[in-house]
Amino acid sequence: MIRRILLATCLAAMATTAAAQTADREQKEAAAEQQLQQLRKQIKTITAEQRDLEGERSAASQALRAADAQVGDAVRALRRTEAGIATTEIELRDLQAEQARLEAGLSEQREALAALVRSAYALGRHEQLKLLLAQDRMADLARVLAYHRYFQADRQERIAGLIEELQALATVAQRIQDQRDVLSAALAQQQADLAALESQRAERAKVLAGLESGFKDRAARLAALGRDEKTVLKLLEQLRDAVADIPRQVDDTRPFASRRGQLGRPLAGTVLAAFGGKLPDGRGSDGWLVAGTAGAEVRAVAPGRVAFSDWLKGYGLLVIVDHGDGWMSLYAFNDALLKDVGDWVRAGDPLATVGSSGGQGRPALYFELRRSGQPQDPKPWFRP
Repeated sequence: MIRRILLATCLAAMATTAAAQTADREQKEAAAEQQLQQLRKQIKTITAEQRDLEGERSAASQALRAADAQVGDAVRALRRTEAGIATTEIELRDLQAEQARLEAGLSEQREALAALVRSAYALGRHEQLKLLLAQDRMADLARVLAYHRYFQADRQERIAGLIEELQALATVAQRIQDQRDVLSAALAQQQADLAALESQRAERAKVLAGLESGFKDRAARLAALGRDEKTVLKLLEQLRDAVADIPRQVDDTRPFASRRGQLGRPLAGTVLAAFGGKLPDGRGSDGWLVAGTAGAEVRAVAPGRVAFSDWLKGYGLLVIVDHGDGWMSLYAFNDALLKDVGDWVRAGDPLATVGSSGGQGRPALYFELRRSGQPQDPKPWFRP
Protein backbone atom coordinates (compact mmCIF):
# COMPACT_ATOMS: atom_id res chain seq x y z
CA MET A 1 0.00 0.00 0.00
CA ILE A 2 2.86 2.37 0.87
CA ARG A 3 4.46 1.97 -2.54
CA ARG A 4 1.15 2.80 -4.23
CA ILE A 5 0.88 5.90 -2.06
CA LEU A 6 4.48 6.80 -2.91
CA LEU A 7 3.86 6.37 -6.63
CA ALA A 8 0.53 8.19 -6.54
CA THR A 9 2.14 11.02 -4.58
CA CYS A 10 5.07 11.09 -6.99
CA LEU A 11 2.82 11.24 -10.04
CA ALA A 12 0.49 13.80 -8.50
CA ALA A 13 3.46 15.98 -7.58
CA MET A 14 4.90 15.75 -11.08
CA ALA A 15 1.54 16.64 -12.56
CA THR A 16 1.48 19.82 -10.50
CA THR A 17 4.96 20.89 -11.63
CA ALA A 18 4.06 20.44 -15.27
CA ALA A 19 1.50 23.27 -15.17
CA ALA A 20 2.50 26.50 -16.87
CA GLN A 21 0.75 28.82 -14.44
CA THR A 22 1.45 29.16 -10.74
CA ALA A 23 -2.21 28.93 -9.70
CA ASP A 24 -2.72 25.68 -11.60
CA ARG A 25 0.49 24.24 -10.14
CA GLU A 26 -0.61 25.09 -6.61
CA GLN A 27 -4.00 23.47 -7.22
CA LYS A 28 -2.41 20.23 -8.39
CA GLU A 29 0.13 20.30 -5.58
CA ALA A 30 -2.83 20.32 -3.22
CA ALA A 31 -3.77 16.93 -4.66
CA ALA A 32 -0.29 15.68 -3.80
CA GLU A 33 -0.69 17.10 -0.32
CA GLN A 34 -3.93 15.14 -0.03
CA GLN A 35 -2.02 11.97 -0.81
CA LEU A 36 0.48 12.94 1.86
CA GLN A 37 -2.35 13.41 4.34
CA GLN A 38 -3.46 9.84 3.69
CA LEU A 39 -0.05 8.70 4.84
CA ARG A 40 -0.23 10.94 7.88
CA LYS A 41 -3.71 9.62 8.64
CA GLN A 42 -2.24 6.13 8.75
CA ILE A 43 0.42 7.37 11.13
CA LYS A 44 -2.25 8.96 13.32
CA THR A 45 -4.32 5.76 13.34
CA ILE A 46 -1.37 3.58 14.29
CA THR A 47 -0.31 6.12 16.91
CA ALA A 48 -3.79 5.90 18.46
CA GLU A 49 -3.58 2.11 18.36
CA GLN A 50 -0.18 2.37 19.99
CA ARG A 51 -1.63 4.50 22.80
CA ASP A 52 -4.45 2.01 23.36
CA LEU A 53 -1.98 -0.85 23.32
CA GLU A 54 0.23 1.01 25.76
CA GLY A 55 -2.75 1.20 28.13
CA GLU A 56 -3.36 -2.53 27.76
CA ARG A 57 0.33 -3.22 28.21
CA SER A 58 0.41 -1.10 31.37
CA ALA A 59 -2.64 -2.91 32.76
CA ALA A 60 -1.12 -6.30 31.93
CA SER A 61 2.14 -5.24 33.57
CA GLN A 62 0.26 -4.22 36.71
CA ALA A 63 -1.62 -7.53 36.69
CA LEU A 64 1.67 -9.41 36.40
CA ARG A 65 3.09 -7.33 39.22
CA ALA A 66 0.08 -8.19 41.39
CA ALA A 67 0.49 -11.87 40.49
CA ASP A 68 4.16 -11.71 41.46
CA ALA A 69 3.19 -10.16 44.80
CA GLN A 70 0.55 -12.85 45.39
CA VAL A 71 3.06 -15.59 44.62
CA GLY A 72 5.54 -13.94 46.98
CA ASP A 73 2.95 -13.77 49.77
CA ALA A 74 2.00 -17.39 49.18
CA VAL A 75 5.64 -18.51 49.30
CA ARG A 76 6.18 -16.64 52.58
CA ALA A 77 3.02 -18.14 54.08
CA LEU A 78 4.16 -21.57 52.93
CA ARG A 79 7.53 -21.07 54.61
CA ARG A 80 5.82 -19.99 57.84
CA THR A 81 3.65 -23.09 57.79
CA GLU A 82 6.64 -25.32 57.12
CA ALA A 83 8.45 -23.64 60.04
CA GLY A 84 5.40 -24.23 62.25
CA ILE A 85 5.35 -27.90 61.31
CA ALA A 86 9.08 -28.16 62.08
CA THR A 87 8.47 -26.56 65.49
CA THR A 88 5.65 -28.97 66.34
CA GLU A 89 7.87 -31.86 65.28
CA ILE A 90 10.51 -30.69 67.77
CA GLU A 91 7.89 -30.25 70.51
CA LEU A 92 6.50 -33.71 69.83
CA ARG A 93 9.96 -35.22 70.02
CA ASP A 94 10.61 -33.42 73.32
CA LEU A 95 7.29 -34.65 74.71
CA GLN A 96 8.04 -38.17 73.58
CA ALA A 97 11.41 -37.99 75.36
CA GLU A 98 9.70 -36.65 78.51
CA GLN A 99 7.07 -39.36 78.25
CA ALA A 100 9.80 -42.01 78.04
CA ARG A 101 11.52 -40.51 81.10
CA LEU A 102 8.29 -40.47 83.13
CA GLU A 103 7.39 -43.98 82.08
CA ALA A 104 10.85 -45.14 83.16
CA GLY A 105 10.40 -43.41 86.52
CA LEU A 106 6.94 -44.92 86.90
CA SER A 107 8.32 -48.36 86.21
CA GLU A 108 11.09 -47.75 88.75
CA GLN A 109 8.63 -46.58 91.42
CA ARG A 110 6.36 -49.53 90.78
CA GLU A 111 9.26 -51.95 91.14
CA ALA A 112 10.38 -50.22 94.36
CA LEU A 113 6.84 -50.38 95.73
CA ALA A 114 6.59 -54.07 94.90
CA ALA A 115 9.91 -54.72 96.62
CA LEU A 116 8.74 -52.76 99.65
CA VAL A 117 5.52 -54.75 99.83
CA ARG A 118 7.42 -58.02 99.57
CA SER A 119 9.86 -56.92 102.26
CA ALA A 120 7.07 -55.88 104.61
CA TYR A 121 5.28 -59.16 104.07
CA ALA A 122 8.44 -61.19 104.73
CA LEU A 123 9.31 -59.08 107.75
CA GLY A 124 5.86 -59.50 109.17
CA ARG A 125 5.97 -63.31 109.00
CA HIS A 126 9.50 -63.37 110.47
CA GLU A 127 8.65 -61.08 113.33
CA GLN A 128 5.48 -63.07 114.19
CA LEU A 129 7.67 -66.16 114.69
CA LYS A 130 10.02 -64.16 116.89
CA LEU A 131 7.04 -62.87 118.83
CA LEU A 132 6.15 -66.35 119.91
CA LEU A 133 9.66 -66.75 121.27
CA ALA A 134 10.17 -63.21 122.70
CA GLN A 135 7.22 -61.08 123.64
CA ASP A 136 9.56 -58.12 124.48
CA ARG A 137 10.22 -57.50 120.72
CA MET A 138 6.61 -56.58 119.94
CA ALA A 139 7.32 -52.81 119.98
CA ASP A 140 10.19 -53.14 117.51
CA LEU A 141 7.98 -55.06 115.08
CA ALA A 142 5.27 -52.46 115.25
CA ARG A 143 7.77 -49.70 114.58
CA VAL A 144 9.27 -51.49 111.55
CA LEU A 145 5.86 -52.18 110.06
CA ALA A 146 4.94 -48.52 110.52
CA TYR A 147 8.05 -47.52 108.59
CA HIS A 148 7.08 -49.89 105.77
CA ARG A 149 3.58 -48.45 105.61
CA TYR A 150 5.02 -44.94 105.42
CA PHE A 151 7.39 -45.81 102.56
CA GLN A 152 4.60 -47.70 100.80
CA ALA A 153 2.31 -44.68 101.00
CA ASP A 154 5.11 -42.44 99.72
CA ARG A 155 5.73 -44.75 96.78
CA GLN A 156 2.03 -44.83 95.94
CA GLU A 157 1.88 -41.06 96.08
CA ARG A 158 4.86 -40.77 93.70
CA ILE A 159 3.28 -43.29 91.35
CA ALA A 160 0.04 -41.30 91.37
CA GLY A 161 2.01 -38.14 90.58
CA LEU A 162 3.80 -39.80 87.69
CA ILE A 163 0.53 -41.12 86.29
CA GLU A 164 -0.96 -37.62 86.53
CA GLU A 165 2.06 -36.16 84.70
CA LEU A 166 1.80 -38.81 82.01
CA GLN A 167 -1.88 -38.03 81.50
CA ALA A 168 -1.14 -34.29 81.23
CA LEU A 169 1.70 -35.09 78.87
CA ALA A 170 -0.60 -37.19 76.72
CA THR A 171 -3.10 -34.31 76.60
CA VAL A 172 -0.41 -31.85 75.49
CA ALA A 173 0.95 -34.33 72.95
CA GLN A 174 -2.52 -34.80 71.48
CA ARG A 175 -3.02 -31.04 71.26
CA ILE A 176 0.33 -30.64 69.48
CA GLN A 177 -0.50 -33.52 67.14
CA ASP A 178 -3.84 -31.88 66.35
CA GLN A 179 -1.99 -28.64 65.63
CA ARG A 180 0.43 -30.50 63.39
CA ASP A 181 -2.46 -32.07 61.47
CA VAL A 182 -4.01 -28.63 60.98
CA LEU A 183 -0.69 -27.23 59.76
CA SER A 184 -0.20 -30.18 57.41
CA ALA A 185 -3.65 -29.61 55.90
CA ALA A 186 -2.89 -25.88 55.59
CA LEU A 187 0.43 -26.71 53.95
CA ALA A 188 -1.26 -28.90 51.34
CA GLN A 189 -3.80 -26.15 50.58
CA GLN A 190 -1.09 -23.50 50.38
CA GLN A 191 0.91 -25.66 47.99
CA ALA A 192 -2.17 -26.02 45.76
CA ASP A 193 -2.84 -22.26 45.97
CA LEU A 194 0.79 -21.51 45.12
CA ALA A 195 0.64 -23.77 42.06
CA ALA A 196 -2.54 -21.99 40.90
CA LEU A 197 -0.96 -18.56 41.45
CA GLU A 198 2.17 -19.55 39.54
CA SER A 199 0.00 -20.78 36.67
CA GLN A 200 -1.94 -17.50 36.72
CA ARG A 201 1.31 -15.55 36.78
CA ALA A 202 2.62 -17.52 33.79
CA GLU A 203 -0.59 -16.77 31.86
CA ARG A 204 -0.35 -13.06 32.65
CA ALA A 205 3.29 -13.06 31.60
CA LYS A 206 2.24 -14.67 28.31
CA VAL A 207 -0.43 -11.99 27.76
CA LEU A 208 2.09 -9.26 28.49
CA ALA A 209 4.60 -10.83 26.09
CA GLY A 210 1.94 -10.86 23.36
CA LEU A 211 1.13 -7.20 23.99
CA GLU A 212 4.84 -6.33 23.97
CA SER A 213 5.20 -8.06 20.61
CA GLY A 214 2.19 -6.20 19.20
CA PHE A 215 3.53 -2.94 20.58
CA LYS A 216 6.90 -3.51 18.91
CA ASP A 217 5.21 -4.46 15.61
CA ARG A 218 3.18 -1.25 15.63
CA ALA A 219 6.25 0.73 16.63
CA ALA A 220 8.10 -0.75 13.66
CA ARG A 221 5.17 0.07 11.33
CA LEU A 222 5.02 3.58 12.75
CA ALA A 223 8.74 4.04 12.19
CA ALA A 224 8.41 2.77 8.61
CA LEU A 225 5.49 5.12 7.91
CA GLY A 226 7.49 7.98 9.41
CA ARG A 227 10.37 7.22 7.07
CA ASP A 228 7.97 7.00 4.11
CA GLU A 229 6.45 10.34 5.11
CA LYS A 230 9.89 11.95 5.06
CA THR A 231 10.57 10.34 1.68
CA VAL A 232 7.34 11.77 0.23
CA LEU A 233 8.04 15.21 1.65
CA LYS A 234 11.55 15.18 0.23
CA LEU A 235 10.22 13.93 -3.09
CA LEU A 236 7.66 16.75 -3.24
CA GLU A 237 10.38 19.31 -2.57
CA GLN A 238 12.66 17.81 -5.22
CA LEU A 239 9.89 17.71 -7.83
CA ARG A 240 8.77 21.27 -7.18
CA ASP A 241 12.34 22.51 -7.45
CA ALA A 242 13.42 20.35 -10.38
CA VAL A 243 10.48 20.72 -12.74
CA ALA A 244 10.15 24.49 -12.77
CA ASP A 245 8.05 26.50 -15.18
CA ILE A 246 10.61 27.09 -17.97
CA PRO A 247 10.23 26.91 -21.77
CA ARG A 248 10.39 23.51 -23.42
CA GLN A 249 13.69 22.60 -25.02
CA VAL A 250 12.36 20.16 -27.58
CA ASP A 251 11.35 20.77 -31.17
CA ASP A 252 8.17 18.67 -31.23
CA THR A 253 5.65 20.54 -29.09
CA ARG A 254 2.46 18.87 -30.25
CA PRO A 255 0.06 18.05 -27.38
CA PHE A 256 0.47 14.52 -26.12
CA ALA A 257 -3.22 13.76 -26.60
CA SER A 258 -2.78 14.21 -30.37
CA ARG A 259 -0.24 11.35 -30.46
CA ARG A 260 -2.72 8.54 -29.86
CA GLY A 261 -1.85 5.57 -32.08
CA GLN A 262 1.49 7.15 -33.09
CA LEU A 263 3.83 6.30 -30.20
CA GLY A 264 6.81 4.02 -30.62
CA ARG A 265 7.25 1.26 -28.05
CA PRO A 266 9.74 1.86 -25.23
CA LEU A 267 11.20 -1.64 -25.68
CA ALA A 268 10.79 -4.34 -28.30
CA GLY A 269 9.75 -7.55 -26.59
CA THR A 270 6.96 -9.89 -25.54
CA VAL A 271 4.25 -8.42 -23.32
CA LEU A 272 4.29 -10.63 -20.22
CA ALA A 273 1.45 -8.82 -18.44
CA ALA A 274 -0.93 -6.44 -20.18
CA PHE A 275 -3.06 -3.67 -18.70
CA GLY A 276 -5.44 -5.15 -16.09
CA GLY A 277 -3.45 -8.38 -15.79
CA LYS A 278 -1.30 -9.66 -12.94
CA LEU A 279 2.35 -8.88 -12.26
CA PRO A 280 4.66 -11.65 -10.97
CA ASP A 281 4.40 -10.35 -7.39
CA GLY A 282 0.59 -10.60 -7.50
CA ARG A 283 -0.15 -6.89 -7.96
CA GLY A 284 -2.55 -5.78 -10.63
CA SER A 285 -0.88 -4.39 -13.73
CA ASP A 286 -1.62 -0.73 -14.46
CA GLY A 287 0.46 -0.90 -17.63
CA TRP A 288 2.61 -3.37 -19.56
CA LEU A 289 5.33 -5.73 -18.35
CA VAL A 290 7.62 -6.30 -21.35
CA ALA A 291 10.29 -9.02 -21.48
CA GLY A 292 13.75 -7.75 -22.35
CA THR A 293 17.44 -8.48 -22.40
CA ALA A 294 19.52 -7.10 -19.55
CA GLY A 295 21.29 -3.95 -20.71
CA ALA A 296 18.96 -3.20 -23.65
CA GLU A 297 18.02 0.47 -23.98
CA VAL A 298 14.63 1.73 -22.75
CA ARG A 299 13.46 4.65 -24.91
CA ALA A 300 11.09 7.58 -24.35
CA VAL A 301 7.75 7.15 -26.10
CA ALA A 302 7.27 10.91 -26.61
CA PRO A 303 9.00 14.25 -25.97
CA GLY A 304 9.00 15.54 -22.42
CA ARG A 305 11.03 16.35 -19.36
CA VAL A 306 12.38 13.88 -16.80
CA ALA A 307 10.45 14.46 -13.59
CA PHE A 308 11.84 11.53 -11.60
CA SER A 309 14.98 9.40 -11.92
CA ASP A 310 15.73 7.33 -8.84
CA TRP A 311 14.88 4.17 -6.93
CA LEU A 312 11.30 3.85 -5.63
CA LYS A 313 9.95 1.11 -3.39
CA GLY A 314 8.12 -1.51 -5.44
CA TYR A 315 9.40 -0.14 -8.77
CA GLY A 316 13.16 -0.37 -8.45
CA LEU A 317 15.14 2.11 -10.56
CA LEU A 318 12.43 4.28 -12.07
CA VAL A 319 12.22 7.05 -14.69
CA ILE A 320 9.12 9.22 -15.08
CA VAL A 321 8.76 11.60 -18.02
CA ASP A 322 6.32 14.51 -17.89
CA HIS A 323 4.72 15.10 -21.32
CA GLY A 324 2.58 18.07 -20.26
CA ASP A 325 -1.16 18.54 -19.78
CA GLY A 326 -1.13 15.92 -17.00
CA TRP A 327 0.30 13.13 -19.19
CA MET A 328 3.22 11.08 -17.86
CA SER A 329 5.01 7.89 -18.85
CA LEU A 330 6.67 5.59 -16.30
CA TYR A 331 9.58 3.16 -16.89
CA ALA A 332 10.43 0.77 -14.00
CA PHE A 333 12.66 -2.21 -13.01
CA ASN A 334 15.71 -0.72 -14.79
CA ASP A 335 19.32 -1.61 -14.05
CA ALA A 336 20.78 1.81 -14.93
CA LEU A 337 19.26 5.30 -15.25
CA LEU A 338 20.62 7.38 -18.15
CA LYS A 339 18.79 10.66 -17.51
CA ASP A 340 18.59 13.01 -14.55
CA VAL A 341 15.67 14.99 -13.19
CA GLY A 342 15.13 18.09 -15.32
CA ASP A 343 16.61 16.63 -18.53
CA TRP A 344 14.55 17.22 -21.68
CA VAL A 345 14.11 14.22 -23.96
CA ARG A 346 12.82 13.58 -27.48
CA ALA A 347 10.84 10.58 -28.63
CA GLY A 348 13.19 7.61 -28.91
CA ASP A 349 15.88 9.00 -26.61
CA PRO A 350 17.39 6.34 -24.30
CA LEU A 351 16.23 6.77 -20.70
CA ALA A 352 17.58 3.64 -18.97
CA THR A 353 18.73 0.06 -19.49
CA VAL A 354 16.62 -3.03 -18.95
CA GLY A 355 17.16 -4.84 -15.64
CA SER A 356 15.51 -6.55 -12.70
CA SER A 357 15.75 -3.97 -9.92
CA GLY A 358 13.11 -3.81 -7.22
CA GLY A 359 13.38 -7.54 -6.51
CA GLN A 360 12.25 -8.84 -9.91
CA GLY A 361 13.10 -12.36 -10.95
CA ARG A 362 13.95 -11.68 -14.60
CA PRO A 363 15.00 -8.72 -16.78
CA ALA A 364 11.94 -6.80 -17.92
CA LEU A 365 10.51 -3.31 -18.34
CA TYR A 366 7.38 -2.22 -16.53
CA PHE A 367 5.76 0.64 -18.46
CA GLU A 368 2.79 2.80 -17.47
CA LEU A 369 0.98 5.67 -19.14
CA ARG A 370 -0.95 8.00 -16.83
CA ARG A 371 -3.18 11.02 -17.19
CA SER A 372 -3.64 13.20 -14.10
CA GLY A 373 -2.35 10.28 -12.07
CA GLN A 374 -4.83 7.75 -13.48
CA PRO A 375 -3.43 4.70 -15.32
CA GLN A 376 -4.32 4.35 -19.02
CA ASP A 377 -4.16 1.27 -21.26
CA PRO A 378 -1.02 1.83 -23.38
CA LYS A 379 -2.13 -0.41 -26.26
CA PRO A 380 -4.24 2.16 -28.22
CA TRP A 381 -1.39 4.67 -28.07
CA PHE A 382 1.22 2.57 -29.83
CA ARG A 383 1.65 2.28 -33.56
CA PRO A 384 0.28 -1.01 -34.91
